[in-house]
Amino acid sequence: MSEADRIFSLFPDFIKEYIYGHGWSELREIQIAAARVILESEDNLLLSSSTASGKTEAAFFPIIADIVNDPDAPSSVSVLYIAPLKSLINDQFYRLEELLDMSGITVTHWHGDVSQSHKSKLLKNPEGILQITPESLESMLMNRANDIPRLFGSLKYVVIDEIHAMLGEDRGNQVICQLSRIARLIGYSPRRIGLSATIGDIELAAKWLGAGSGRNTVAPVPPKTKLRWRLGAEHYYIQNPNENQTPGLDTAPQEDRGGRAVLDPGYEFLYDATRGKKALVFSNSREETEYVTATLRQIAKARGEEDIFLIHHGNLSASLREDAEAKMKDESVTKAVTCATVTMELGIDIGRLERVCQVGSPTTVSGFLQRLGRSGRRGTPPEMIMLYREETPLPNAPLPEIIPWDLLRGIGIVELYSSERFIEPPRFKQMPLSLAFHQTLSILASGGELSAKELASRILSLPPLSTIEKEDYRILLVSMINDDYLEFTEEKKIIIGLKGERIINSFKFYAVFKDSEDFTVRCDSEEIGTITTPPPVGDRFALAGRVWEVKEIDVPRKLIFVKRVDGKMEVSWPGDSGEIHTKLLLAMRDILFNNKEYAFLGDNAKVRLENARRVADNAKMNDNMVVYLGGQSYCLFPWLGTRSFRTLRRFLQKYAGELGIFDIQSEGCYYIKFKAKDDAGKNLLFGIRSIIEREGIDTQALVRDGECPIFDKYDEYIPPELLRIAYAKDRLLADEILERFE
Repeated sequence: MSEADRIFSLFPDFIKEYIYGHGWSELREIQIAAARVILESEDNLLLSSSTASGKTEAAFFPIIADIVNDPDAPSSVSVLYIAPLKSLINDQFYRLEELLDMSGITVTHWHGDVSQSHKSKLLKNPEGILQITPESLESMLMNRANDIPRLFGSLKYVVIDEIHAMLGEDRGNQVICQLSRIARLIGYSPRRIGLSATIGDIELAAKWLGAGSGRNTVAPVPPKTKLRWRLGAEHYYIQNPNENQTPGLDTAPQEDRGGRAVLDPGYEFLYDATRGKKALVFSNSREETEYVTATLRQIAKARGEEDIFLIHHGNLSASLREDAEAKMKDESVTKAVTCATVTMELGIDIGRLERVCQVGSPTTVSGFLQRLGRSGRRGTPPEMIMLYREETPLPNAPLPEIIPWDLLRGIGIVELYSSERFIEPPRFKQMPLSLAFHQTLSILASGGELSAKELASRILSLPPLSTIEKEDYRILLVSMINDDYLEFTEEKKIIIGLKGERIINSFKFYAVFKDSEDFTVRCDSEEIGTITTPPPVGDRFALAGRVWEVKEIDVPRKLIFVKRVDGKMEVSWPGDSGEIHTKLLLAMRDILFNNKEYAFLGDNAKVRLENARRVADNAKMNDNMVVYLGGQSYCLFPWLGTRSFRTLRRFLQKYAGELGIFDIQSEGCYYIKFKAKDDAGKNLLFGIRSIIEREGIDTQALVRDGECPIFDKYDEYIPPELLRIAYAKDRLLADEILERFE
């Protein structure tokens, strides 16, 4: 008997019938490996394999088999499924509904959009599978702490989906804290199953998944498969109206394109790439997604064609997001294009997509793979078209501003994965202070008063918070007491103070990610979404790919009443663009200085790359990290990722006087412009090496005493001296600089 047949024989008959009924001739390697761990060990399991490789089935076939074959009927929820998105929870089990019906196992959704009556059924009769977000689980731990043993007393499995989106983030660490708190209340740690398509360091991810569980975590290495991609990338200058922007080639007059007016050649290219198809168009921000949606609708109107464009991002109402999801899933809908952010990047199964498009470059290899993997299901290779647009460089533009950094990054991402299978490894915080503040309030809210020693022990025993020094937590605790977030009882126990009560009494407390005080936008009875800052009455703004005029603002209730008008505008939300890994910068450097041709580049993109290479070669950028720009101006190209680049900039600012440089400016993590007198610019690298040899790089010394670096949700409540230490430890990185300038 083969291993596949042996594993298959362990499944109950209804799972075998389900497999037969779907025409699957054999179990996949990942399904065999998962079943072996789940059914024949007590270990945790981390499953990492490509999108649409059957991870959900690989995990749940043996989990369901184990539950139904268990002679001891469970008296609580058997499986806790945690996912980062409501939409993923709503969607994840629809393809397993038939199997679950056959098994008799119930599934309960639990998040902010689920009715209380639906939740009450589980509270009365806890059983089956509970699907929940980290925020709803936090609420349950705080407000139903006494119910936890009854709800999870015989919990066997915790499944965490899309763990790559949580690794190294406060939200992921919140989940590990929650699992540790549940284990304490029920007296044991259930087995953990992690699922993801893109993990850069399997061992680190497995260590994170199993933290505090007391169990070994098995992580089968996904088999290397031959890449089957269909990629295309094209570049357009915004001010050039020609479709073909390669020099020396004639282009047809703009009015002679089948009667179609050219609104923007880049967006017309995107429109044609998705025309008549079922497709996703990804952008890197909500602002850009809004603008792209509005522009594609504008092109459809100008051409007299059907508006098939939908939009999906976190500031839209649930009804608009669900409408987009439903139309993309509906196989009877053959033409639909959804413009989206990361909200469509994760594993929502939207059926068969013909194409994915990307406006600009993703920040990471992981993001690229997630987005590419949304297409190519059901046997067809994934397909992505990438569009790069930039302002036409002015004749007198300085050297660094005429390098197409976004295009280089996109090519670098493709090269890194295709040649090395590189995915960014997770980075974990050494001082997650915002999470420590949050969990301190949450634990006190759920369990009542504790002594300072008991509270510190409880907090610092949570795996993600165990790296915080006892003295640093003592400083935080004293600060929270002095500022009335906590207070002492007469018996010298700690309870939540008046300011702490105000924080935890808001439903927004359950989330550890930073949010904003948004205004809800309504048109008549329809909720459109949210924006951060309300415009004055009579002004207009963009949302959901359309333009709205403000009719009335209800400030106390944070409501904006609008009417729809024609046109196109930009909109802005606060946010950050994420981090870029040094490996990607080095790949970009290699692309700029080699002569390799890339078959997936369109004609315009090839010419743009050739021009950039010519400019870089003439400037001898490959020979020198420091390039003279004229006058007193110089430019440093360090080829370092976000954290190392940030550290180098601070280093230059600290030692600017000694190095003889001034007016230091930077763009992203690509280059640092500065001015220098005499030969200081030419001697910069020597000066940097001399200081490093003399003093090294002390990241703590690069943070000024007066700074109060606030990034995470509860940082504003943390003592500034702790924030400075955390900034140096978690957002600065000296090792790569030492290596670069040795």
